[in-house]
Amino acid sequence: MAVKIVAVLTARPGKAEALRTLLDGMLASSRAEAGNLRYDLWQDQADANRFVLDELYVDAAAVASHRATAHFQAYLSKINDLAERTALVLDPLTVA
Repeated sequence: MAVKIVAVLTARPGKAEALRTLLDGMLASSRAEAGNLRYDLWQDQADANRFVLDELYVDAAAVASHRATAHFQAYLSKINDLAERTALVLDPLTVA
């Protein structure tokens, strides 16, 4: 069963540029993972300090594999200094 993750990241004061750099650095590596179907970065039109990661994986094993990668571990080591974050991990109910 596919797994969707929506992560909302709000840059800490003065950290928006560093956050954007960190998130941009995740795109190519995450998209190249075997179980990844989507890994997109969005920016809130109302708040330029708020970013949204839109991720889709083939299954929970692919999510676990993503979280074990070196690029995700590097992200984890930096993200709390750069942003407040909320991640929603979602199962499909009715998806076209």
